[in-house]
Amino acid sequence: MTTTRRCLNCITPPYILKKLLESGEEEIRQAALNTLISTAQLRGERAVRASFAGSAAAPANGRRTIFDCRNSRFLPQATLVRSESDPPVADASANRAFDAIGATRDFYKKVFDRNSIDNRGMRLQGYVHFATNYNNAFWDGQQLVFGDGDGRVFTDFTGSCEVIAHEFAHGVTEHTAGLDYHNQSGALNESLSDVFGVMVKQWTLHQRAAEADWLIGADVFTPNIKADALRSMKAPGTAYDNKLLGKDPQPDHMSHYVKLPDTEQGDMGGVHVNSGIPNRAFYLTAMGIGGYAWDAPGHIWYESLKASSPQTQFQEFADTTYLKAGQLYGAGSAEQQAVLAAWNEVGIRVSGVPGGAEALRVPVLAGRGDGLVHDGTPIPALIRQIEALAAQVNALAEGLSVLTPKP
Repeated sequence: MTTTRRCLNCITPPYILKKLLESGEEEIRQAALNTLISTAQLRGERAVRASFAGSAAAPANGRRTIFDCRNSRFLPQATLVRSESDPPVADASANRAFDAIGATRDFYKKVFDRNSIDNRGMRLQGYVHFATNYNNAFWDGQQLVFGDGDGRVFTDFTGSCEVIAHEFAHGVTEHTAGLDYHNQSGALNESLSDVFGVMVKQWTLHQRAAEADWLIGADVFTPNIKADALRSMKAPGTAYDNKLLGKDPQPDHMSHYVKLPDTEQGDMGGVHVNSGIPNRAFYLTAMGIGGYAWDAPGHIWYESLKASSPQTQFQEFADTTYLKAGQLYGAGSAEQQAVLAAWNEVGIRVSGVPGGAEALRVPVLAGRGDGLVHDGTPIPALIRQIEALAAQVNALAEGLSVLTPKP
């Protein structure tokens, strides 16, 4: 019998922190080491707590409570600094966490009619100023926790809306599919947090898919670090490339899937690495459909998340998104074809679809970002119509050339 693994879900990949251990600056090395040690201890604490899990907390209609850890890593000693009905406080980190958690809660309610993380009004607890120089943020199964960064490489993790929404989404995944946090199911877990995190950012900014930067953690690095973000959904593997951090290792295609040990040192089988593949599939789907990512693409991914199970793999999830797209928007719809083409582009052919999506590849990749077809006409059929019209125009032109008198 397979046991579902519940791990601490962190935004900063362990391979970045390990790379920082090679830095020539003692402060950077020490902050990275302390973060790795604290995270490992927290994982152990969560595993113990999960084995003694009691009854679920009483519904609280998604009310927010923000606590200040005062640089301690012992959460029970944190001080309550802001509750749902309180005005802003002097602590900017507390206010940012309060606002972003609220925006994420509202996003799920307004877009997906979901009531908080567990869909039962779970209280939303955020903890700021966790530990000292802590270069991470995480969901531990009960609350959202944010470090201040070391001030040299990383800055305050509450400064990134999508980071907060990313951790929130880990809770949503835990209370829906419960995706096991290792190998492909774990990479899918991480990808879904990026997907919903970037949707929250775009929703708050009211950005269309074509207008967005599709970056995760664009604000977590200090200004002196040459890096775009932790990850790029548009172009996995391009978020950073420098001596301090190394090169972004994310693949964008199954042919480059990275096999790593299923250990903490191996990123649980590469959960933060291989998430680049489904990340790009969502980006391509959103660009192929056009408009806002949280509309059709978001609903397809959300319904597919709810239909998944702890051991769902990339192939199964791709098949589910294709099925859900057909159920939501019609078999053969532009939305379904965009999903088909997106997965094909990252090397995953949807099961049971003759010929895969080769006929759709060029239209989706050349998409204008505002949708290729708006009347429901299948893209291949539209292409055939254009080609037929072009042939008729050429034939007419040739006929006119015969009828036109020569000078």
